[in-house]
Amino acid sequence: MPSPSFQVVNPATGEESAPHPFITDTELEAVLSTARDIQREWASWAAPARAKILNDVARYHRNNLEELATIAVREMGKPITQARAEVEFSADIYDYYADNGTAFLADEPIAVSGSGSALIRKQPIGTVLGIMPWNFPYYQVARFAAPALMAGNSVLLKPAPQCPDSSASIAYAFSVAPQGVFTRILASESAIANLIEDTRVAGVSFTGSERAGAIVGGLAGAAVKKTVLELGGSDPFLVLDVTSVDTVVEAAVEARLDNSGQSCNGAKRIIVIDRHYDDFVRQFVERLSEITPADPMLDDTVLGPLSSADAAERLAAQVQRAIANGATALLAPERRRAFHGCGVLADVTADNPVHREELFGPVAVLYRAADEGHAVEIANDTPFGLGSYVYTDDLNQANRVANALDTGMVYINGVGQDAVELPFGGTKRSGVGRELGSLGIREFVNHQLIRTVTY
Repeated sequence: MPSPSFQVVNPATGEESAPHPFITDTELEAVLSTARDIQREWASWAAPARAKILNDVARYHRNNLEELATIAVREMGKPITQARAEVEFSADIYDYYADNGTAFLADEPIAVSGSGSALIRKQPIGTVLGIMPWNFPYYQVARFAAPALMAGNSVLLKPAPQCPDSSASIAYAFSVAPQGVFTRILASESAIANLIEDTRVAGVSFTGSERAGAIVGGLAGAAVKKTVLELGGSDPFLVLDVTSVDTVVEAAVEARLDNSGQSCNGAKRIIVIDRHYDDFVRQFVERLSEITPADPMLDDTVLGPLSSADAAERLAAQVQRAIANGATALLAPERRRAFHGCGVLADVTADNPVHREELFGPVAVLYRAADEGHAVEIANDTPFGLGSYVYTDDLNQANRVANALDTGMVYINGVGQDAVELPFGGTKRSGVGRELGSLGIREFVNHQLIRTVTY
């Protein structure tokens, strides 16, 4: 018998739930066959009929908001107010693709030089496998599954090992769809590798670490199939020509502590031009020193535990390694089991290991930049290229800097501005492809050319 691997361990309390065993090879074969067979029927449905299913799923999220949010807190320690917001945002995503999918999937005429006509028709590609992370157990699934399903694909969801309960809730929400349209699978790594290689799986969406994403991308590439990879990030937060540092400090704190610092596109490197540096550092460190980890079930908690005691230990080890290599701890974090306090590192040079790593937790790295050009140089000196934040009162500077940043997303004078209509994705080692917005539904479709000649 295979050993169990999917299990909830509440990071705030250490309480363990009963483990779930891996799906067997026989069960997985049946699931895959069903998903592939039902996909043809699902694709034949009119788009408004598929949209109704997504609207029903959105309604389930809203009607069960408190239960779903509490599950997320128990699985990975997310503060309850943020968990509620995630569930609501996920519902918005299902509704967005239900309401706009028909238009997004409409034929696109092409002007031709000769006689006749041409158009691009968007067809589903088949069954799509989603390998999802733990940090946003509802949102990440929604932004992958909603557009794929609206386009007429069937979906297999492999959740993170600590997220069996949230994924079970999502699967239950999809019980309004024909069996096999959306299926949750608690599969081992070897089983997932076999699925990626199976010809009945047409595409793969992966969100997670750079290391795991490279493995998934390699397997999918060898099998010549479409992938979307949303990997790590070490997003820069640039403080340039601003009049008031006070408001920017609050934005930087919010950008660093979102999801207890466990967001791929959280601001992890704070880059401040020289004339603002000392004032910014003083206020930033003071503000973070006031925030301590607390019970994630309390409405006023800003910083909860990390996803596990192991995650907190890894972050603490990164901080100590950075200090051993010359970094200065302007705010030294304390750790108790999975609870990891806020930290601020400075004097991180290019040869310090942390300079090219992602800190997944409430620790920020501060850089002093001589001027705008130097700030951009520091921002781009990373293997990652997910998002970035630019604060300036000069919109000409904002646009100039945005054009110079090697990132998939640039947020000017705002944090927490993710929205269903805005595409999400990065460059370099942060992955390939886009999710959300009109671009999200284009990833797992065949853009079929139809050229008709009259004679």
